[in-house]
Amino acid sequence: MGRVDLHVHSTASDGRLSPEEVIAKAAGLGLTYIALTDHDTVDGIVPALAAGTAFPELTIIPGIEISTDTEGGQAHVLGYFIDYTDTGFTTALEGFRSSRERRARGMVARLAELGITIDWERVRELAGDGSIGRPHIAQAMLEKGHIKSFREAFDRYIGAGGPAYVERDKMTPVEAVELIVRAGGLPVLAHPLTVTGPEDLVIALKAAGLVGIECYYKDYSHDEIDTLAGIAAKHGLVPTGGTDYHGIDVNDEVMLGSTGVPVESVERLISLAHVRTLRLAKVSDIV
Repeated sequence: MGRVDLHVHSTASDGRLSPEEVIAKAAGLGLTYIALTDHDTVDGIVPALAAGTAFPELTIIPGIEISTDTEGGQAHVLGYFIDYTDTGFTTALEGFRSSRERRARGMVARLAELGITIDWERVRELAGDGSIGRPHIAQAMLEKGHIKSFREAFDRYIGAGGPAYVERDKMTPVEAVELIVRAGGLPVLAHPLTVTGPEDLVIALKAAGLVGIECYYKDYSHDEIDTLAGIAAKHGLVPTGGTDYHGIDVNDEVMLGSTGVPVESVERLISLAHVRTLRLAKVSDIV
């Protein structure tokens, strides 16, 4: 089991575990660094940091994952050491939360057209206080017996290009990087192989403030990791990584801390945070 996981989700967005449960699980697995990076929301950060006081051996980095679109595919941008109290930042995120709900309603409607009926209120209930995501729709489908696994929901219906898939409002990757920088954060390109020509995107994003790329990802092969690490080294970026853990299905999902992210990666991020004296001045409170 590794010691670092910089890509983790909770019930604040589309994960199955609360922020407190995520932190307790990470500590129980012996992790020493974790970043909570919920989709388009920072609502889980305060409870995660509060839970972390019980586990002094675990360093918790406040983060986020912002969804964006490019001509070459979907690109997500992670932000670390963000100022989660910045009102401009949180106001921008509210727009994404509204877009997520409109998208989810659209997918529920398309599923109904396919003869797969699920209750919208149940989807909303599954999301709780967090942002509604596709895993909540998949869970409602599973409960009704329409599918046999979460993976089937995405593969057959609600994955990109599926018959019930609905796009939502997104910013460009450059806009996401700039938003994170304005919130005093360190932007990192998540799972770069979801886009065509990732190095071209890396070059464009570095000019906007990108500091790293996610090389150590849950299902990347050794060759893919080596290729991405080479791109990171070539452009002077930090090679980061994480499991993209959602706590959804232990049979389909890799466990927290299992991607072999080097401790050196998170140490480089921390050094950058200190050197830049990020506007939140909370780095010293976290590490």
